Amino acid sequence: MHIGQLIKQQVEKQGVTVSWFARQLPCSRTNIYKIFDRATIDTSVLMRISIILKYDFFKHYSEDIKDKM
Repeated sequence: MHIGQLIKQQVEKQGVTVSWFARQLPCSRTNIYKIFDRATIDTSVLMRISIILKYDFFKHYSEDIKDKM
């Protein structure tokens, strides 16, 4: 699982712009593109992203854990 790619897919699916997303986070557009490239992410940042996009990214981790048990 590549969390950055999942975030990017959700941004594209929702049709929001990178500029809008950056303003909500808040950070620069450059940092958003860096997030898209990350395979891992800090949980507090992922929590903020989940709230902003109204999407539970943590469920992907839960599913991954279940698959490995």
